[in-house]
Amino acid sequence: MNENSENHSRLKELRLERGLSQRELAAKVNIKQANISRWESGLVVPNVNDVWTLADFFDVSIDYLIGRKDY
Repeated sequence: MNENSENHSRLKELRLERGLSQRELAAKVNIKQANISRWESGLVVPNVNDVWTLADFFDVSIDYLIGRKDY
């Protein structure tokens, strides 16, 4: 599995674990819902600032979120 597919899998997994829709997550982190959808679909990769925001929100490391580490 490449890093991009792991990234969007983890993002979706974390979002669903919290019971959030893409729209709800977007509102909580102030990121457009369309961007979250594109990331989860693997169409694009989030920029560094958005990865940082998402990692902070989910209380995980950036390495975990982008698939570099499993913890």
